[in-house]
Parts: sequence; C-alpha cells; structure tokens
Amino acid sequence: MVEIIGIGALNIDKLYLVERIGAAGEEIGIDSASEQPGGSAANTIAALARLGIKTGFIGRVGDDADGAYLRSEMAKEGVDIQGIEVARGRTGSAIVLVDPGGERSMYVHPGVNDALSLTPENLSCVKSAKYLHLSSFVGETVIDVQREILDRSKAEISFAPGMLYVRRGLDTLSGIISKTRVVFLNRDEMEMLTGSGYRKGAGELNEVGAEIVVVTLGGDGCYIRTPDAEVSIPGFSARVVDTTGAGDAFCAGFLYGMLNDEPLGVCGRLGNFVAAKCIGAVGAREGLPRKIEIAEG
Repeated sequence: MVEIIGIGALNIDKLYLVERIGAAGEEIGIDSASEQPGGSAANTIAALARLGIKTGFIGRVGDDADGAYLRSEMAKEGVDIQGIEVARGRTGSAIVLVDPGGERSMYVHPGVNDALSLTPENLSCVKSAKYLHLSSFVGETVIDVQREILDRSKAEISFAPGMLYVRRGLDTLSGIISKTRVVFLNRDEMEMLTGSGYRKGAGELNEVGAEIVVVTLGGDGCYIRTPDAEVSIPGFSARVVDTTGAGDAFCAGFLYGMLNDEPLGVCGRLGNFVAAKCIGAVGAREGLPRKIEIAEG
C-alpha cells in the first residue's frame, strides 16, 4: 500500500549560480548552470522515496523531453508514477537564481501543470494512501481540483502552501487548512498569511483546524505547535550551497517521522536533518539523504 501521495506541480528547475541577484536593468554574470527535476510536493515525495517510504504522485507533464525526464527521475527514486498524466503541451519550468550565500529567487512557468483535472485514475490513487501531501500551483483553478480530491479521500492531509498560495490569503486556504493533520510554512509565509508573528500565527491556524502547525526558521531550526503544546527544535549546522528545496526536504524528514509514529520533537529534528543535507548541494534533490544516513544522523 502506498503510504503517501503528493499532489502538486512538476517542473524542470533551470538553476543558475550567479554573482548576485540583480536589480532591474543590471547585467550579472552566471558562474554555472544546470537543469534538475523540481516541484515542491514532487521534491518532498522523491525525498521520502529515498528514505524507503512507499510513495506516489499525482500531477501533469507535457509530451516533451522534459516531461519524459521528470517521470523517469521520479520512477528512478521508486515513486509510483501512474498518477502522473502526460498531456499535450509544455512541461512546467522554473528559473532559479542562486547567489553565493545560497539564497535564491525563482520564476515559474506552469506549462501543463495548471490543467490538472480530476480523473478516475488519480481518484483511484488517493483512495489507497495513508497521507496526501499538497503543495501549490501557479494557476487560479487547480486549488479547486485539490479541494475536490480531499473531499473524496479519507487520507490524512499534509499541506505546504508555499508563497504562491499564501499570497491568496487565509480565506482562500482555510478550507484546506481546516482539514490538515499538519501544515508547513516558513516564518515569512506565516507572517504574510496571518499578519502575526510565527508563534501567534501558528496558534491561529490551530484555531482554523490544523492539528499540527510547523514553522521552519532557516538556520534556527523549526517551531511546532498543536492546540495543546508547542516546541522549538534547534537546527543543524550546515554549509549552505543552495537553499532551493530546503523547505521541501524539511517536509520529507518531518513526514518520515510521522509515518513512523515518532514524537513531534523527533519529527522536527528529522526535518532539520534532511533540510541541512539538502542545502549542502546544488538543486532540490542532489543532497537528499538515504535511509542509512537518517539512522546514522
């Protein structure tokens, strides 16, 4: 049985290591360039598969070389790809600029991602899962497809809305958040979504209905809040090469702990560990650990 299925965008990440992230009108040098698989929920699911969890994915790629590559990379990680539809059109892509400190900016072209629809195949996939993990799309309508899938599933819900969804506001997201077992946000996203500091904001999301609210704090680790308790977990020291995918990696470590019935403090530590591994390499997946590294860490 598949333990967790991701529902989100599938993108080719076009990564450029740059001298600095420039302002309008500047011309900036590029130190190196590469193309790697990406997409927030897809990164999390690939990371969980690498840790030995049985995973699947629901999404869309184009009928082009990039789409074939993304499906192939998910299959190589051991992800069940029967829910990844191949559609006529262009696969989604993201241009990612990374400065020498590892900070990045991202520009996303959705391609066929935003035409994701409800099908008998993806409904069949979600009925077998213990967890569904959702992340954002660029388009305005795909969130309605995600809501409908949730309405038809009895799985536990994990939600990492990211900045694209957070910008739409709490009124738009509350219907999903109210059904979640766990919601993941970084400090900036929490403040944008709730208008409050991350501790108070986490409490507000508990009141909306989220059972567990997790706020990632970069090098400071993470903060976890439930209606009954709160805990802060310090981060791991790490050499920062590229922060692309760090939040996705954190989600994977945390969910790995939850799927193994670990206490929340251990889940937070696992999330911090996987994120620290991720940021030590270029791209969202290159540095992701294997299960043996989790045991040693």
